[in-house]
Amino acid sequence: MRQVTVHAAKTNLSKLIDAALAGEEIVIAKGDDPVVRLVPIERGTFKFGVRKGQYGEVPDFLEPMDPADLDLWEGRS
Repeated sequence: MRQVTVHAAKTNLSKLIDAALAGEEIVIAKGDDPVVRLVPIERGTFKFGVRKGQYGEVPDFLEPMDPADLDLWEGRS
C-alpha cells in the first residue's frame, strides 16, 4: 500500500492512476489521516451488437404497423 498526501496526489495524479490500474493500492491522506482509496473502475464485458445479424431479420418495433396487422392486434378482424 502506498499512502500519499493530497498535495502529492495532485502533483502525481497520472502516475498514481497508472499504479492503481496496475493493481497497487493507493491511499490519499490529509496529514496522517487516510481519507480516500484510489481504485480502478471494474469494466463489464457486455457489448452491444455482438450478435448482430445472427438471428435473421428482426422487426423494428418502433416503425408504424401495417393497418391490417394493427387491426388484428387490437382484435378488429
